[in-house]
Amino acid sequence: MSKLSPCKSRELIKFLNSKGVFEIRQKGSHKFFCSTDGRTTVVPVHPSKDINPRLIRKILSDVRSNPEEFINFKK
Repeated sequence: MSKLSPCKSRELIKFLNSKGVFEIRQKGSHKFFCSTDGRTTVVPVHPSKDINPRLIRKILSDVRSNPEEFINFKK
């Protein structure tokens, strides 16, 4: 299992967009995303805070992506 580090929401959103997962709506500080096959997930957007690696792993599993892909995308 690879080591995920905390990241900003904008990095995670760029990765999701590259995987074909796009924003469908926003309510307050949470953006809702949907993939072309109907999978959905929610990303909290707080510009001054990092997203916890545990939540990143959950979001990636919601869209059926793995942490290694995300780590390689960040490089």
